[in-house]
Amino acid sequence: MGAEQKVAIITGASQGIGEALVKGYRDRNFRVVATSRSIKPSSDPDILAVAGDIADPKTAQRVVSQAVERFGRIDTLVNNAGIFIAKPFTDYTAEDYDGILSTNLNGFFHITQRAARQMLKQGSGHIVQITTSLVDHANSNVPSVLASLTKGGLNAATKSLAIEFAGKGVRVNAVAPGVIKTPMHGPETHEFLAKLHPVGRMGEMRDIVDAVLYLEDAAFVTGEILHVDGGQSAGH
Repeated sequence: MGAEQKVAIITGASQGIGEALVKGYRDRNFRVVATSRSIKPSSDPDILAVAGDIADPKTAQRVVSQAVERFGRIDTLVNNAGIFIAKPFTDYTAEDYDGILSTNLNGFFHITQRAARQMLKQGSGHIVQITTSLVDHANSNVPSVLASLTKGGLNAATKSLAIEFAGKGVRVNAVAPGVIKTPMHGPETHEFLAKLHPVGRMGEMRDIVDAVLYLEDAAFVTGEILHVDGGQSAGH
């Protein structure tokens, strides 16, 4: 097994940014535990796929216990899984509210708590949240208060955990993207979405992977909310 080979857990790993993160960490020679509702088994022996709803504490328990059982350690957790629904505040349904909070907050809580216990036992680790620039840069063209409510909570939790764990060898950071080209956004939306960024274009998935991997190597950085948003958080 080789105890020196690091292990990353990535949530929401079956497509988009999550899938790109799996590749990015494998390229760094990390073993990866990839989880999502629709994740398929991998032919790569250094990728363990664990299917399940991240909002369910039983999924979190399976992911963490299987990571330790299979690979012996957990070095990094990337909380990438999330639900984003943009609509006027008064149009949100109770189902929207429950679904977004369940995945974005409950999912974060259950797996982060379990992974953090293992990291604290090891005396080292790194936890990264993928949030959104909209927390700092509200935009009437993209009304999305439930994203701000949940991802803003994760930004705050990132700083709080970073300080709680600062003397225990575990760093905690977040990446706050602008709008990224993923399968979630059809090509017909790209022109409109590009104009939301001062630099005049959407981000690429590689931009987020590069930011997460920067934080992975940045041993003196903790409690950071790294904006990868084409200037959105700076203003217009």
